[in-house]
Amino acid sequence: MATSTLIQFLGPGEGAATVNRRQVETYIAGGTIAAGDWVALDTGKTGADKALYVIATPAVAGRGNVAGVALAAASSGDKVDVVIGGYVGAAKVAAGTAQHASLTTSATAGTAVTYATGTHTGTGPCGVALTAEAGGFSEAYVYSKF
Repeated sequence: MATSTLIQFLGPGEGAATVNRRQVETYIAGGTIAAGDWVALDTGKTGADKALYVIATPAVAGRGNVAGVALAAASSGDKVDVVIGGYVGAAKVAAGTAQHASLTTSATAGTAVTYATGTHTGTGPCGVALTAEAGGFSEAYVYSKF
């Protein structure tokens, strides 16, 4: 079921599951996905299944179809909840990512790096780091594309 954005919860101090303006959609994993992976639509599928399945952002050119960040690990064929817009408590980022860095996908599957204008062919910013990287993760705000 699609997340509704018609009524927004505006209570401060709530947990991540009810955070203001966060949108979560359920997809089917097209491969192994780790919690915190940035995921992309699985364009290896046929027809409308391209919009039903997600994979960890691939380490190949043309990886701009970012759907969001996986909330839990999933194996191929499992349902996986993905933050498609708003706050996520643990998004996978490259070592050294600074707080407030604009994020984009990288050559490392499932991992975001700092976005720099003109250096990432085929993709733009997909979020922002709300905290500096610690242990390979950062709190992040995912830019909604839907």
